[in-house]
Amino acid sequence: MNIMSLLPFVLIIGAMFLLTRSQKKKQQQAVQMRDQLTAGTGVRTIGGMYATVKEIGEDTVTLEVAPGVHAIYAKNAIGAVLEDEEYNRIVHGITDDLTIDTPVVPDDASSLTGDEAPKLDLGKKDEPKADEPAADESKGDEPKDGKSDGESGAK
Repeated sequence: MNIMSLLPFVLIIGAMFLLTRSQKKKQQQAVQMRDQLTAGTGVRTIGGMYATVKEIGEDTVTLEVAPGVHAIYAKNAIGAVLEDEEYNRIVHGITDDLTIDTPVVPDDASSLTGDEAPKLDLGKKDEPKADEPAADESKGDEPKDGKSDGESGAK
């Protein structure tokens, strides 16, 4: 047997070993994270729901999903344990750092312009000026569809 014929087989076995090793490492980290759960910790479930841990059982965890609303989840449903600062920022919008220099964006663009431009009421049709004829007076005998040869327009 030639060594070159064994090379693809060895490469496939090596790739499988590396993939299973990284999966096992991720599973161990997830188990370790779930074992470190304590009551009062903020978590995110694998479904994306944020909640606070109330009780921890052997295989289940009781989460407070809203004030006074408790739900029982499998421990495997916990996707991430969050730091207090991150949980409060996401769920309650509370930040400890209040010195953020982000610009305030106005609701409309009128405060961005320096001059006071007159506001147009787009709901009303403009009135014709006194020296201009009204729109229907200027056309005279011309039909509304723009055809002057007597055709009806639709065929």
